[in-house]
Amino acid sequence: MKTSVVSKEYLNLQKEIIKLQEQWKKNINPDTVKPNYDQAVLEAGAPIAAFTAIDFDISLFLQWIDELKGVLLKNNPQLEVEFDKLVKLLNEKTAVLWLEEAYALNHVYFNEFAEQHGLVAWLPPFLAETALRPYLQLIAEKVQPRLNAAEKGAAVPGCGCPVCGEPVRLGQIEGKGQKVLHCPRCTAYWLDKKISCSHCGNDDHTTIQFLTIEGDASSQIHVCDKCKGYTKVIDTRQHLEKPSTSLLDLKTIHLDYIAQEQGYSVTGNIQSDDKTN
Repeated sequence: MKTSVVSKEYLNLQKEIIKLQEQWKKNINPDTVKPNYDQAVLEAGAPIAAFTAIDFDISLFLQWIDELKGVLLKNNPQLEVEFDKLVKLLNEKTAVLWLEEAYALNHVYFNEFAEQHGLVAWLPPFLAETALRPYLQLIAEKVQPRLNAAEKGAAVPGCGCPVCGEPVRLGQIEGKGQKVLHCPRCTAYWLDKKISCSHCGNDDHTTIQFLTIEGDASSQIHVCDKCKGYTKVIDTRQHLEKPSTSLLDLKTIHLDYIAQEQGYSVTGNIQSDDKTN
């Protein structure tokens, strides 16, 4: 997209990382990832990953971190100082903690870890999350047929991705015009009503707007005036080549800026809205 605010260099870096993750997923023994798909739990809004038994291969995780280090240093040699510190810190015990805290989206833990050890704040959570995603993607791959077949809908509005809990922010118009929500974190996808808020479930067309982008006919921002949430919706049928979900999310980050500048958020704010009604 010409409207993308992301540099070509950063996009290329992300493409390299996505290739690594695809390779890493192939190295995971599928039998070590056992989702517990419970329809009642799903209808309650709990992410499937929270009820999945995973036998993490810590040596593999450490190997992935090392491979990721090579890609990052190639693009930014100045990070060598940071990785010199990490070499002394990242043993099997720390790796287990990283996996557990990334799995739980515990940003506080990683902020404290970085501060305690004098590291740039973004690096530990980025490494842990990047190396965790192949496991989440394998969970999504295993349960996708069940999501497709879910009679009452695969996701509960306001609860995020039904697989990993990531806030909903990206939809695609596909096939005969269906709106399909896609998770950039685990790559799960599920059908959504075309006129509805993915955050609060509002389907009143008078309080849902479709913001269009000048010069970009394939992109819209669906905003809800009830909960002040938004979702980027891209008509990928108009794209010559359909990018991966994570790249599409990155390439459309300018839509996030536009929505947030107008007072909308990626999670919505149902509680705040309820107080005012």
